[in-house]
Amino acid sequence: MIAIAVVLAAALNTANIEQLTGLKGKLDEKEGAFKVSYPRSDIGSMAAGVKLTPPLGLTAWAAFSGGGAHTMVMGDVVLTEDQVNPAMSAALDNGLDVTALHNHFFWDSPKVMFMHIGGMGDESKLAEAVGKVFATLKQKGDVPAVDIDPAKSTIDPAKLDTAFGKKGEFKDGVYKATWGRTTKEHGMTVGNTMGVNTWAAFAGSDDKAVVDGDFAMLESELQNVLKALRHAGINIVAIHSHMSGEQPRVLFLHYWGIGPADQLAKAVMAALKQTKTRV
Repeated sequence: MIAIAVVLAAALNTANIEQLTGLKGKLDEKEGAFKVSYPRSDIGSMAAGVKLTPPLGLTAWAAFSGGGAHTMVMGDVVLTEDQVNPAMSAALDNGLDVTALHNHFFWDSPKVMFMHIGGMGDESKLAEAVGKVFATLKQKGDVPAVDIDPAKSTIDPAKLDTAFGKKGEFKDGVYKATWGRTTKEHGMTVGNTMGVNTWAAFAGSDDKAVVDGDFAMLESELQNVLKALRHAGINIVAIHSHMSGEQPRVLFLHYWGIGPADQLAKAVMAALKQTKTRV
């Protein structure tokens, strides 16, 4: 096993990875993996009065194994909220998978998010992609904001019904459309009412609306849904599971977008069509 690990380690061009990622790394000869790190000492976040430092969990990293055309990369990217979606787009647009997005702390300010990435393929292409993701950590993103009070919504629910090809619910100034899916857990079928669903909620006006919601997807559908939403300018808020042991496995993605209601609805439908959900 050690001999195999050494061969794998030797296949990695560690100098090339460092150059393309712009980061220094360390080789684990036993595992045959080379890990580059990006300590986020620049964030200055506090959690319940505790100053968060890189050793307390604010170190972004990417680890490579294999080599050449058969390289694997996995990583965890430490981000402020405004950096999440630019970093996600950089990953998706350069051939990397985004596999999870969540928080690691309570009561942290500024809020810190963690985005997990992965990929298989050519070492140089993967390292270059990782470098582009980490480059976004040096930038400050925009914070979307709009003055919307659901109690004052003038949004036309009939137009959204037409866009979605189904009747939604309009209550208290919020329009909501839901699409159910099914899976099995503990030998029982669970579906829409049990929380296995995709939904989109709108408030505001036809010209200036907000949409937020949740996508329920198979693992094989996640990347295409992410790409469809990000290409339409929709922000991804979280990617995680809601259950354990279900078959098939279902992942959930939470999102947030601002813009004209018809454009937001088109974005949701474009992403929905990347799944096997009945529309």
